[in-house]
Amino acid sequence: MHDKTLLVLAAGMGSRYGGLKQLDPMGPAGETLLDYSVYDAVKAGVTKIVFVIRKDFEEEFRKNVGARYEDKLAVDYCFQDIKDLPGGFTPPADRVKPWGTGHAIAAARDVVTTPFLAINADDFYGAHAYAAVCTELDAVDPSQPQFCMAGYRLANTLSDHGTVSRGVCATDEKSFLKTVVEHTKIEKSGSGAREAQADGSTHTFSGDELVSLNFWGFTPAVFPLLETLFVEFLKAEGDNLKSEFYIPSAVADMITHHNASVKVLPTDAEWFGITYREDKPAVTERLAALTKAGTYPTPLW
Repeated sequence: MHDKTLLVLAAGMGSRYGGLKQLDPMGPAGETLLDYSVYDAVKAGVTKIVFVIRKDFEEEFRKNVGARYEDKLAVDYCFQDIKDLPGGFTPPADRVKPWGTGHAIAAARDVVTTPFLAINADDFYGAHAYAAVCTELDAVDPSQPQFCMAGYRLANTLSDHGTVSRGVCATDEKSFLKTVVEHTKIEKSGSGAREAQADGSTHTFSGDELVSLNFWGFTPAVFPLLETLFVEFLKAEGDNLKSEFYIPSAVADMITHHNASVKVLPTDAEWFGITYREDKPAVTERLAALTKAGTYPTPLW
């Protein structure tokens, strides 16, 4: 069994939702979604948590978020900075946002030294997913690019209040990831989903597709691969003010060109998240139902 770290991507302030989602109470006793993630991760064997945040709200985050967990596991921080670029690159003068989830994970390269779970701060992933990813990480060589991810059914991950971005996965017969394609404007459509294309056509989904919700299991071998791919990305897209270095796309390149493997771990764990403020009542109801069913105590700690 390896030491394992929970890497929480928390640099976003939640512009569509309006406010720092990481502080919003959702559970019956005022728990945040992140509280449930930490609870499930600790039960699965995680002993350290690292937050990827922005320097400009470090003090608020340490006080109101990080401090909640200091008596439960080791807590550390790293910073996603628009100027933190490899290979001598500098950001365009008019660029205001960091470079996306791949950039966020790369920010942890000097802080995370063990196999690690990478998650979004504002998503609920379910206990089964944490257990599955931790079990897989315990079975791999920490020095090798042997990765994994939790795979969720697309239909179970959509919002009633707008479009969502999802990495849609294709796997081989042994459940290893072959490709993951990022779709950025998926919306509900009957029992499935659809996405409007730039040419005016519509791409339809059955709803049974396995998707990535940015719940990854990585070894430290991911960091040099990310640096290599980020340099390639910046050469091609660095002058585009809105370009993003998405982790699903980076992982797909690792599989194709760098001999990395990613085991997709299908999970029936319940997933939900807060993309829009209108999502909150449904999330609150689901957490209350899970508590009533005895899945979680109240309060959690």
